[in-house]
Amino acid sequence: MFKKLFQITALLSVMLFFNSCGYNRMVALDEEVKSGWAQVENAYQRRADLIPNLVNTVKGAANFEQETLTKVIEARSKATGITIDPSKITPDAIQKFQEAQNELSGALSRLLVSVEKYPELKANQNFLDLQSQLEGTENRISVARKDFNETVKTYNTYIRKFPNNLISGMFGFEQKGYFEADKGSEKAPTVDFGK
Repeated sequence: MFKKLFQITALLSVMLFFNSCGYNRMVALDEEVKSGWAQVENAYQRRADLIPNLVNTVKGAANFEQETLTKVIEARSKATGITIDPSKITPDAIQKFQEAQNELSGALSRLLVSVEKYPELKANQNFLDLQSQLEGTENRISVARKDFNETVKTYNTYIRKFPNNLISGMFGFEQKGYFEADKGSEKAPTVDFGK
């Protein structure tokens, strides 16, 4: 009887310790980061799914620059080929992911600028719809990244506070990476209308 009472008391003490030490909160915050990351991936995947339709629509235009289309297709392939394990969202992993996505964004921008030379494309309703969906998707990406960064901030702050930092270190809760602004984006572009 005493042995059983001791086991129950020990079990309750362990449960109380993990609950009061913040372990369960760390688990919950870690899951929120993973969920936030899934939303980021979802938004980027939506963009990747729109690109083949956009490329096919643009291909229909006579004499459209094949090199521009090829670069978009290659950048899409590279961007969708980089994945991050949600349990290992490190600054380096985020940077590699972001670089691939930025390369795709640049290729898409060049494609959309090239379209200006093709009035039949600018008047094509399918193209206009896809362009509008891409713009909406870029907004979704921005919101998902912002929400993800806020979730990471909450998680990182919690695991670094004392005494949580002692528990987080014992159980392998490590800081997560953020999406950061691109280098050079803090400088406003120079506009020169010529003299």
